[in-house]
Amino acid sequence: MSSAFEQTTLPLFPLNTVVFPGGVLPLRIFEQRYLDMVKQAIADNTPFGICAIREGGETGTPAVPYVVGTCVRVTDWDMPQTGILHIDTLAQERFVIRSIRTEPSGLLIGTVEAVSSEAATAVPDDLELAVEILRHIIGEHGDAHFPAPHQFDNAVWVGYRLSEVLPLKRSIKQNLLEMNDSVTRLRILAEFLKKQIN
Repeated sequence: MSSAFEQTTLPLFPLNTVVFPGGVLPLRIFEQRYLDMVKQAIADNTPFGICAIREGGETGTPAVPYVVGTCVRVTDWDMPQTGILHIDTLAQERFVIRSIRTEPSGLLIGTVEAVSSEAATAVPDDLELAVEILRHIIGEHGDAHFPAPHQFDNAVWVGYRLSEVLPLKRSIKQNLLEMNDSVTRLRILAEFLKKQIN
């Protein structure tokens, strides 16, 4: 087994959102447990994990996260007022939670294993519509939301970006994150797009 699959511990941030590798996510942090977590991540240049919430809420009692999440790194931060931290994050690889413990602060610490990255795959000709729609969305919203390099010929990248922006239920987004077949993911997204257009 390669060392990529060794178990490691990662602070977890359960959110009402699903983050896909290569995506950017701005966050506003105000709960003490997450302020401490993010300050540590910035100081040590270490990642933390974002998982979609399966049960519970973003604040208060620790939520129950889905078992597949995404590592993120802080790329920029600002503290416009005391006690509120604005950060930009860039999502990296996916991981699977093997076990979770809760710290006294309420912060969840996961023992996680990396999920192998999907190999770049050509976009099948019959799914070019999905690429065109993504080009249009990126044209509207700009590069700030979609950092270069743009890989319109890669079904993995196109599928991840569409999964982020389309108005899909969180459980569906989570299923798309957990898939390891980029073409199947893109087919599901293309079907959704066709329904929206018709």
